[in-house]
Amino acid sequence: MLSIRHISKNYGLHMILNDVTFSVNAGERLGLVGPNGVGKSTLIKIIAGLLPADSGSVFLPEGQELGYLAQVISGYEAETLGTLIAQASRRLQRIEARMRELEGLMATLEGAALDKALDEYGEISEQFERLGGYEGDHRVEAVLQGLQVAHIPREQLFRTLSGGEKARVGLALLLLGAPDVLLLDEPTNHLDIHALAWLEGYLAAYRGAMLVVSHDREFLNRVVNAIVELDEQTRQVKRYNGNYDIYHQAKVQERQQWEADYARQQEEIRELQLAAQETARNNNNYRSHADADKFVRNIKRATHDATVSKRVHVAEEKLRRLLANAIPQPPVPLRFDPRLDPQALRGHLPIVVSRVRRVFGERVVLDDVSFTVGARSRILLAGPNGAGKSTLIRLLAGIDRPDSGEVMVNAAVRSGLLEQEITVAGQEQTLFEVFQTGMEYPEQALKTMLIRSGLFRYEDFEKPVGGLSSGQRRKLQIARLVFGRANLLLLDEPTNDLSFDVLEALETAIHDFPGPVIAASHDRRFMQQFGGEIWEVRDGRLIVHLNGYESYVAGQAVYA
Repeated sequence: MLSIRHISKNYGLHMILNDVTFSVNAGERLGLVGPNGVGKSTLIKIIAGLLPADSGSVFLPEGQELGYLAQVISGYEAETLGTLIAQASRRLQRIEARMRELEGLMATLEGAALDKALDEYGEISEQFERLGGYEGDHRVEAVLQGLQVAHIPREQLFRTLSGGEKARVGLALLLLGAPDVLLLDEPTNHLDIHALAWLEGYLAAYRGAMLVVSHDREFLNRVVNAIVELDEQTRQVKRYNGNYDIYHQAKVQERQQWEADYARQQEEIRELQLAAQETARNNNNYRSHADADKFVRNIKRATHDATVSKRVHVAEEKLRRLLANAIPQPPVPLRFDPRLDPQALRGHLPIVVSRVRRVFGERVVLDDVSFTVGARSRILLAGPNGAGKSTLIRLLAGIDRPDSGEVMVNAAVRSGLLEQEITVAGQEQTLFEVFQTGMEYPEQALKTMLIRSGLFRYEDFEKPVGGLSSGQRRKLQIARLVFGRANLLLLDEPTNDLSFDVLEALETAIHDFPGPVIAASHDRRFMQQFGGEIWEVRDGRLIVHLNGYESYVAGQAVYA
C-alpha cells in the first residue's frame, strides 16, 4: 500500500537519510525506530508530502488515502470540535453516498454495465466495512470516549483546548478520517494508562497499513508486526519481522555474533603476527649446509631466504588485509562505578525527608511529604505529568529548596543526577570538553572509557555541544552519570531520547547498581523491570504501591 524507494535527504553537509528503501503492505503495522535526531520524523514528513526529498520517490496506489499525525497538532485553531468531527467523517460519507448511488443504478442496468457496477459496488462496500463505516455514530463516540475527549462540548473552539487535549483530539480526528495508511509520530504522548490501552486495542485491530514512530516499547510490542530500524551511522533502514520483543532478541543475537566475529578475527590477527615473527626468527637461526662447493651453499642459502621471505610476505599481506577490514571492538556493557563502597552507607539513612511542602503560585505540588531512603532502596516515582515527580527529584538533589520542611542528605552520599530536561552548558565547547569537566580520571583514560562504552566514536569528541541532537545530548548526560562515581542515583525520565540499544544497556546497569536508586518514569517497560517500590505522586501526596507495577495499575482504576 505504500512504497518508499531510494529516499535521500541532506541538510547542508549533514546527511539525514541515505537511500532509504522499504514497503508497507496491506495489514502491516510497522514501527519506525532509531535514536533521536536520526531522521525518523523527517522520513515521516517526506512520506506525508510535507518535505521534499533530495532524491527517491514515495508511491501510494490510486484511490488510497494517507493520514498523518504530527507530534504537534496545528491548523484547526478557529474550528469547533463538532465541525472538525464532521469534516473528518466526510470520506466515509462520500463512500456511502456512492454506494447508495450504485444501488439505485443496479436496479436499472443490464449486461456489461451491470457487471461493472457490481464490481465497483463490491470494492467500495468492502472498503466501507474495512474503514468502520457500518458502525456509524457509535464509532465516533467510541473513538472520542476511548481517547478521553468525549466530555469536550462540540461547540468548543480547538484553540481553547489544552496541549494534551489538542493532541488527543488530533489523533481522534485522524482515526475518524479512516485513512488507508496511517503515519503516526509519537501517538502515545499525552495519553494516560486507560487511553493508551484503548489506542493499542484499536490499532492492533486496524485493517489498513500503518507506519508509527514510537519510543514506547510496550506500545510497539502490542501494536506492530514488524520493525524498521533507521541506523545512526549508515542512515539506512533494516527490517525485522515481529514485535518489539522479537526485534530485541534479534539485536541480542546480532551482538553475540559481533562479539564472536571480533574474537575470531583477533585470534587470527595474533596467529598471523606470531607466524611472521617466528618465520623471521627461524631464518636468523639458519644452519649452513656442509657442502664443500661454496656456490652450492650460496644457492641453498638464497633459496631458503626466498622461501622464508615469501612466507613472511604472505603472512604480512593477510594481516594487512585483515587490519584494513578490522571488525570494530564491541562496546563493553554500561556499568556504574561507585566512588564510595555502597557498604559505607549501611547502618545510615542516605536521605531523610521531613514534612516537605512545595508550592508554585496557588498550586500545592507537595504537601507535608515525609519518607526515608535506605541504603538499598529502589523507589520509582509515578504519576501524570505535572504531578510533582521532577519537583521531588530536584529537592532530593539539592537543586531546589522546599518552602517548608527539610531534606537531609547523609554526608557519605554522592548523588548522580539525570535530569529530564537536556541542558548542557557551554554550547561552543566540544563534546569531550563537557564530558571531562569534573571527572577524576586522566584524559586518555576518559577517552578510552568513552569509546569502549559505545556511546560515542572518536570523531564525535570534537563536535560542538550546540550542534548535537537531543539523543546525542542524552547520551552525553548518561556518560557523565555512568563515569561520575555516584553511590546514589536520582533519575528523571531516564528512558527519554534514547535508542533502544542504549536504553536496554542503561536499564541493565541500573539493575546492577549496588546503591539506592530513585527514578521518575512513565515508561511501562522500565516500570515493570525496575524491581522496587512504586510511589505514586498524586494531589501533593505519596501513595506507596508495595507490590510494584501491577499494584500501581490496579490502583489507577480508582481514578478512571
